Amino acid sequence: MNAFLAQLLNGLDKGGAYALIALGLTLVFGTLGVVNFAHGALFMLGCFCAVTFRYLITIETVTIDPEKLSPWGTPLEVRTPLVQNWFGDFGAVLVDYSVPISLLLAVPAMLAIGIAIERGLIKHFYKRSHAEQILVTFGLAIVLQEIVKSFFGANPVPQPIPTDLRGAADIGAWLGMEVHALTYPWWRLVYLAFSLLVIGGVFAFLQFTTFGMVVRAGMADRETVGLMGIDIDRRFTIVFGLAAVVAGVAGVMYTPLLPPNYHLGMDFLVLSFVVVVVGGMGSLPGAVVAGFLLGILQSFASMTEVKSLIPGIDQVIIYLVAVVILLVRPRGLMGRRGVMES
Repeated sequence: MNAFLAQLLNGLDKGGAYALIALGLTLVFGTLGVVNFAHGALFMLGCFCAVTFRYLITIETVTIDPEKLSPWGTPLEVRTPLVQNWFGDFGAVLVDYSVPISLLLAVPAMLAIGIAIERGLIKHFYKRSHAEQILVTFGLAIVLQEIVKSFFGANPVPQPIPTDLRGAADIGAWLGMEVHALTYPWWRLVYLAFSLLVIGGVFAFLQFTTFGMVVRAGMADRETVGLMGIDIDRRFTIVFGLAAVVAGVAGVMYTPLLPPNYHLGMDFLVLSFVVVVVGGMGSLPGAVVAGFLLGILQSFASMTEVKSLIPGIDQVIIYLVAVVILLVRPRGLMGRRGVMES
């Protein structure tokens, strides 16, 4: 039971990342009809928003302390982050919690990047074929990752977990099991809770706001909404920006779990598209359900007992499940009729 619960939590944790990325992809496809192969790069840019923020707040001042001497008798340099000099203990907290606080930078930055990409490039490919959309957005993804590589280098850049959230939570005690029967890393629990909060926020925004109602109507029938005098193009531009924000914040919070590097977006891109296709192109609930489902299946497939029976199953389980689901349901779990069909 302990092993089962641990793998279930691992699957939900992975599924949260898959669902967040796939949610933004589906939002863009459902509203704009664009197959955005640069969406993984937006996840990667969100990761490097966290890296950039930490670089900025850990810029150091160097002072000489005559009371501290090296083995050779010379005064030692004392390096202290500027924010700690300026704000004291509060500055130390800023440095320690740099990852979650960097969301304040990531949200406006990713919104601006998303709007700029949509206005500068994507809008010119609305009426072009999906093959052309894939080519141009894949090219954009390569350009973005090379820009990141030129600034941050090719090596992963580890990001620290806040001190108070290191270690593991005693899940067993919460469930009334034996003490320490089941523990799970705090930050992974935080990421799962964060992903559920963002997913719930996106659905609440689309369901309960006037803006969201218009967007949902536009997803169903764009031309009719336009004939009603609503500037649907402007709203869809904002939606593209919001999709970029969702991918970006997912990347920010994932950095302590997987040190970001320039090709991280490509690593998640294929998985996220499999999730979207399995869930059903254009279906937001389908993207979320498929994200968690495939995350859980991948987690259980990575168990030693399973891999000993079927070597390498953890690497291909997602694709095998996708093949089976699409054979049984060609539109995916919750796909709509007519989407991606000629």
